Amino acid sequence: MGNKEHKKSNFIFQAGILAMAGIIVRIIGILYRSPLVMIIGDEGNGYYNSAYVIYTIILLISSYSIPSAISKVIAARLGLGQYRNAHKLFKGSLMYVTVVGGIGSAVCFFFADRMVGTNSSQVLQIFAPTIFLSGFLGTLRGYFQAHRTMKYTSYSQIIEQIINAVVSITAAYIFVRLLAGMDDTAIAIGGAKGSAIGTGAGVLTGLIFMLIIYLRKRPEIMKDVAGDKSGSELSYAAIGRIIFGMVTPVVLSTCIYNLSSASNLKIYQYIVENQHGYTEAMATTNYGLFSGKAMQIVNIPIAIASAMAAAIIPTIARTHERGEYKEGREKIAYAVKVTMLIAMPSAFGLLALAEPVTLLLYPQRATYMIVAKLIRALSVTVIFYCLSTLSNAILQGTGNVNIPVVNAAVSLFVQAGVLVILLKNTSLDLYALVIVTIIYSALMCILNGVAMRVRLRYKQEVIRSYFLPFQAALGMYLVAVGTNWTVSHFIRISCGNPDMIITGWYNILRLVVSMLFAVISYAWFVLHMGVAREKEILMMPKGAVIVRVLKRLGLIHEHDIVNRRRQKRGQDILVTSYSVDDEVKSISELKKDAENNKKNN
Repeated sequence: MGNKEHKKSNFIFQAGILAMAGIIVRIIGILYRSPLVMIIGDEGNGYYNSAYVIYTIILLISSYSIPSAISKVIAARLGLGQYRNAHKLFKGSLMYVTVVGGIGSAVCFFFADRMVGTNSSQVLQIFAPTIFLSGFLGTLRGYFQAHRTMKYTSYSQIIEQIINAVVSITAAYIFVRLLAGMDDTAIAIGGAKGSAIGTGAGVLTGLIFMLIIYLRKRPEIMKDVAGDKSGSELSYAAIGRIIFGMVTPVVLSTCIYNLSSASNLKIYQYIVENQHGYTEAMATTNYGLFSGKAMQIVNIPIAIASAMAAAIIPTIARTHERGEYKEGREKIAYAVKVTMLIAMPSAFGLLALAEPVTLLLYPQRATYMIVAKLIRALSVTVIFYCLSTLSNAILQGTGNVNIPVVNAAVSLFVQAGVLVILLKNTSLDLYALVIVTIIYSALMCILNGVAMRVRLRYKQEVIRSYFLPFQAALGMYLVAVGTNWTVSHFIRISCGNPDMIITGWYNILRLVVSMLFAVISYAWFVLHMGVAREKEILMMPKGAVIVRVLKRLGLIHEHDIVNRRRQKRGQDILVTSYSVDDEVKSISELKKDAENNKKNN
């Protein structure tokens, strides 16, 4: 297998590409939101997020889940060499999103005032055309993901977000300037509408990019279709049943899974406005701190799990279709381990550095401390959401598409009930949202984990997948907290002004130094404990480069790993030594080596 084909077949490598793109997209999103909020204010940000939550739900139903669902059904056909059926599924998917996307856009435009508050309805109407375009973009992304190449999806996501950022800031600024002299609420609404226009511009640009890629690849695709010798061809009626049968459960699962945000918004607004005397502007602005700021930052590392989920679906679908269940379980185990290696330090990093991160991205002095406290409280959800996102994809990829729907519905029902009780009977306010978010994400983890164990006979290895990454992340957390305190104390003493720590460059200094020490310490802990091995690092994007750098730093070196196995009936301890590079051997090969050593001795 050539290097190019090896990378294509390595789902961890493909997930790494998509994950890097996802992180870049989230970072761009965070960075442009900061100046945007400065333009439209917390009130405008609240109106935008209220509309965005509903827009997301409609998008989930009509378009958002298309890439995962399409990649699954097409990958299964490609795994059997049915290129003609795979392409017919692609064309059928385009027809599906035309109808469903059109309906979603119409609902978003004509029923906006019934779904959100009056002030947010105009913003939601701006989102309507974006829903229609997103369906086609999602189908094209899913088609290429089924071919186990994530780079086109990654490129399109980055381009989409760059255009989104530029147009959002520009349009919001123009709208605010045009409405200068009017009341604050009118200006806030105008700024939010400008931001919504940016979202649409980004999706349109991403769609154009993916169309260009498809047209360039079409001759190669049609050559595979013409050379299809599988002897199997599905009718369009069968295509429709397959798409509907796969897309519908995935859509329902993803919709309910993400409906928690919309549910929280409506429950929160209704209770605080009717029971606690909040105005619509107060309730929306307050919720914007939770959803538009805290959750935006918390969601950055969850991009890793989303990428892993997108990459593993076609791989799992292929192995499941071929009956290669053992290989499928091995891939699942590795995906979980890699996800935890990133989710654990991300959660502890947010816990340790919530304040400087918030000051960097959302430097509004009146609210930054509230947002930082929310982020600390929400940090544990990074681990839960990463696991539940990945387990959702695994269950869907193995044909258990209805289980995530039921699990999400149960979790949503519990979350809604607890939120109502907390808001009505306590003064927790935004922290009630934090509590139910933790409950929801944890429930999804538990229920999906049970389902995987029962349906797939899958049991995750615990020590190297959970316990050791947790220990390494905890050590990193202590280093980050200590470094942050030391640098902050030094700045306060040097400047003689305690408030200097929250100003731009001083805050950036302590954040950069703390993050640098945190990353180095985590890498040291992970490698010292043997959590990440050389062969596993090599499977990541630029893995060979990373290994060379780590070896030069002395963090990876050739050493003997001792595997002791005590024999029954008082026999001597059998010892087998091998280097890190030798770990590519399978367990069975190591056992054979051990037996040979025993005979020779």
